[in-house]
Amino acid sequence: MNSYLPEGKLLLTEYNQSYLSSPAGLQKAMDTGQILEAQAVRCDAAHNLLVDLNGVPGIIPREEAALGIEDGSTREIAILSRVGKLVSFTVESLDFSGQTPEVLLSRKRAQQMALRHLMKTLLPGMIIPAKVTHIEPFGVFVDIGCGVNSMISIENISVSRISHPNQRFAFGDDIYAAVLNADPATGRVMLTHRELLGTWAENAAQFFPGETVSGVVHGVKDYGIFVELTPNLSGLAEPGSGFEDGDHISVYIKSILPEQSKVKLLIIDKIMSPVRRPPLDYFLTGGRICHWIYRPARAGKPAVETGFY
Repeated sequence: MNSYLPEGKLLLTEYNQSYLSSPAGLQKAMDTGQILEAQAVRCDAAHNLLVDLNGVPGIIPREEAALGIEDGSTREIAILSRVGKLVSFTVESLDFSGQTPEVLLSRKRAQQMALRHLMKTLLPGMIIPAKVTHIEPFGVFVDIGCGVNSMISIENISVSRISHPNQRFAFGDDIYAAVLNADPATGRVMLTHRELLGTWAENAAQFFPGETVSGVVHGVKDYGIFVELTPNLSGLAEPGSGFEDGDHISVYIKSILPEQSKVKLLIIDKIMSPVRRPPLDYFLTGGRICHWIYRPARAGKPAVETGFY
């Protein structure tokens, strides 16, 4: 069982529940150094996290609540924000001799174990699962294992440019990402995402001339309006007034030109009713990429590609 998963992935597994089901299971988890998962239900005034171990109270002391708490490189909000959420941990000590059991846990140790595992196993181009934990204008932070965070910068989220990562992601989303670099010296992992959403040809193959489909305005220029059909595919419609970035519209597909990597569109109308953010359509969810070409070089323009080395 791979226990080095983003927090939220282990709770209901048979592996996890077998250890949480009894004091004997907790003892075995401590003796064998297993990583488990349960819900943090409270944070006391001293910033210790209280965890529900299937009815048995567990405590994650403040200094064991996250990597970087002791040296101040991680802010206290990293502890406070875990209340009501699932946390990974190892069992450090057990005492069932008194009326109230005392079970001490460490989330920091689980993160240290996960980070060592990641540094040993991650290679450029490897595709891994991740969970969105925080969104900023410049990028999205994701959990890549036991609360260990990495970041996907906004330019690496999709080929189609966006003004804010919340146009692609929401807090708690389960996503996939590809490793750009894993640096054991700093313990940092750099990720990218756009390569998993398909090439120009793969995305264009989903559409046909003569269809009318929905899209999102992602650029209003004097010479035309760029319309996103998928996160990795945009087409160009003729200039028009009254449109701005973010507008949801319906468009008629006039032509698809593979040799030029172009889609020509005609705007039909605005879509005024609320449009839900569609789930991301991944073309790759596992394995390893060595070299990805979104679009080959054409007409004097360089190829859009990523090399993983």
